[in-house]
Amino acid sequence: MARRKKHTPEQIVSLLRQIEVAVANGKTTPVGCRDNGITEQTYYRWRKEYGGLQVDQARRLKELEQENTKLKRLVSELSLEKLVLKDIAAGNVWSAPFLQAQVCF
Repeated sequence: MARRKKHTPEQIVSLLRQIEVAVANGKTTPVGCRDNGITEQTYYRWRKEYGGLQVDQARRLKELEQENTKLKRLVSELSLEKLVLKDIAAGNVWSAPFLQAQVCF
């Protein structure tokens, strides 16, 4: 299996524009994609995600997606900690998941 290239949002927007220009000049979409080294499926996926965005907007979109992922992870960790602390405060110590894993019989 071939290694995937990791394109930056700026590169993606640039490639989409180049393919749009090629199509406007009479080339077909598959030929424009091949000339730019991407598959047609990748082109349509990128066009759905980045279509109509400027370079700075695409960069900001990726930054926000990464920040959102980090925040979701943080919320899930804090929710689990809160649940464990609530069980311990209620006196139900053995229902706490981390304590069940530490018990050796």
